[in-house]
Amino acid sequence: MTAQDRTSWSLVLPPELRSLIMQLPSRLLNVMEEIRIREGRPLEVSTCGEYHFITNLGTITEQPLEAHTPSREDCHRLLDLLTNHSLYTMEEQLRRGYVTIAGGHRVGLSGRTVLHQGKVSHLRDISGFNVRIAREVKGTAASIMPYLLDFRAQSVYHTLIVSPPQHGKTTLLRDVARSTASGMWNHPDARWQSLKVGIVDERSEIAGCIKGVPSFDLGFRSDVLDGCPKAEGMMMLIRSMSPDVIVVDEFGREEDVFAMREAIHAGVRVIASAHGSDVEELRRRPGIGELLTEGVFSRIILLKRTKKEWTWKIYDDKRRALLMPEMTAGVKGGGGRV
Repeated sequence: MTAQDRTSWSLVLPPELRSLIMQLPSRLLNVMEEIRIREGRPLEVSTCGEYHFITNLGTITEQPLEAHTPSREDCHRLLDLLTNHSLYTMEEQLRRGYVTIAGGHRVGLSGRTVLHQGKVSHLRDISGFNVRIAREVKGTAASIMPYLLDFRAQSVYHTLIVSPPQHGKTTLLRDVARSTASGMWNHPDARWQSLKVGIVDERSEIAGCIKGVPSFDLGFRSDVLDGCPKAEGMMMLIRSMSPDVIVVDEFGREEDVFAMREAIHAGVRVIASAHGSDVEELRRRPGIGELLTEGVFSRIILLKRTKKEWTWKIYDDKRRALLMPEMTAGVKGGGGRV
């Protein structure tokens, strides 16, 4: 990914807001995760579990009354840049409440919902924006990969990555995909070649495709369906790309579950992520709860983030914590640090 790709999120900001943000110290810019732009309220950025307000001088403050306040004009210009001057062409994304931009960055939206037959048709009077900055962190999966290896099949296990939002699911999922498509198993006894990885990137966050080409490193043997619904995309990949492994993000709808069963019956391994604080919470959900009860996922990774680090624990299909002492120096209780 080029330097321009890493800062592509800034191109949707109106000039004044962009200037204020880009004046921040590089130590903050390099780890910034979210920019909150709310009409008539303080301009806010968050990073590493903390948040700061931005002043009219492009400095940080903890006092909201000292912060720059985006105007209605700022919000209108931002929405205009975000939709490339055409709200109509972005109608589907507006209905879902977010727009994905080049580089895999996602801009969440808030405002007045318009209903049609009891369902959200689209958003109007948009006055709140959350720019979520996607970052590639190579090597995140290195210490986890040995737990995911199925030596008998010379492949990876069906794996589910679980965490609340903003706890690193997509970052880890991306690096697992890269490692699998490059044969980076990080285990002395894993001598088989890399695998063909098919990625269904419904929200354009895993690959960050620009005109169909991934802006993130996804390994040598990966194929991406960008902006495609997960259920349909999994079936398309099985029919056309003969993947060894399918990777999907934010999995959980009933149609996703059906497609995953089809993939498993076709002999394809699946690596997915899902929102949740723990496995018991997921077990209560329709669809994905059935897969967990049936023990479909041989590996379940629970991620948790604090202000200083990401920690993880790995369980098998019977919820037993895994520990491989020879591969996890200094790690206790089947867990570690990302």
